[in-house]
Amino acid sequence: MQLAPSQLSSHLQKGLRSLYVLHGDEPLMQQEAADAIRAAARLQGYTERSVHTVSGAHFDWSEVLAAGGSLSLFADKQIVEVRIPSGKPGKEGSAALQQLAAATQDNDSTLTLVTLPRLDGPTRKGAWFGALENFGVSLQIDPIERNALPEWIAQRLHMQGQNVAAGEEGQRTLQFFADRVEGNLLAAFQEIQKLGLLYPPGDISQAQVEAAVVNVARYDVFKLSESVLSGQVARVQRMLDGLQAEGEAVVLVHYTIAEDIRALKRVKDAMTAGKPLPMALREQRVWGPRERLFERVLPRMTEARLNGLLQAAHQVDGIVKGLKVPDWPTDPWQALQRLALRFSRFCMVR
Repeated sequence: MQLAPSQLSSHLQKGLRSLYVLHGDEPLMQQEAADAIRAAARLQGYTERSVHTVSGAHFDWSEVLAAGGSLSLFADKQIVEVRIPSGKPGKEGSAALQQLAAATQDNDSTLTLVTLPRLDGPTRKGAWFGALENFGVSLQIDPIERNALPEWIAQRLHMQGQNVAAGEEGQRTLQFFADRVEGNLLAAFQEIQKLGLLYPPGDISQAQVEAAVVNVARYDVFKLSESVLSGQVARVQRMLDGLQAEGEAVVLVHYTIAEDIRALKRVKDAMTAGKPLPMALREQRVWGPRERLFERVLPRMTEARLNGLLQAAHQVDGIVKGLKVPDWPTDPWQALQRLALRFSRFCMVR
């Protein structure tokens, strides 16, 4: 059974299941979901708790299987947690998890909680994960995307009795807050808590937020690609500055941007040759959010623009490798910024 994180609270109010599986790469929300399950379990008499962290190929799965069938003299209900940080239980672990999942049925004395990182498609199709989903409740916990972050911040502020101003002023405040904490939800949560300590319940101004919230944003090079293709010029500049400050490899950042340019050119050439857009995108392995961005960008990408971007990407590649190119900055990050901002401006909605 699959459940959205937003549905967990109402689900727990109706009663507990014997098996829960949390998987995703957002630590704060996974921790909160696990805490909610534990709290509901404690209210129903699950007083004992054991934690098993799967580490290395020689992990003893028999301990996990035995834990589910053993109770102490002081409790008749227990929580057994199985944490698999790698997301790869191995052959022995796969068999053990299938056995564990089946054993949770009609077992009112043990609540099993399995936590995993974000899983790829093939892993989610594995027999062991299928058994966990079949016998238990599965929650996929994804990161809060940038466009949803202001609303999330507003909700968390409201939970502690605080609100931003209504209208455009409040939206500017939330956008400022989101820019400061993007990609770092745990730090965002801490900054929200800090506002609760600094200011009383009620409305908080943009000046108060600007004075209190520090810049704890963390940027993902692959999210940079989405920002460039979305034509978010100011955000692209901010992300490049952040990636440079974090010590990201300039070669990787250049490759990501250049690969988008090459992919656009290949799709455009395929369309010119008579292939339908959906087929051209599939052949270039462009799907998901990136597919929608390509569909929006391609009509405004002329042959001349794409050829110019390809030439610029080639020149920046040389600069990244230590070569000097006429009319280009010698600093790789400055050259990369010029390329990325030029590309992003071509992608802007006008």
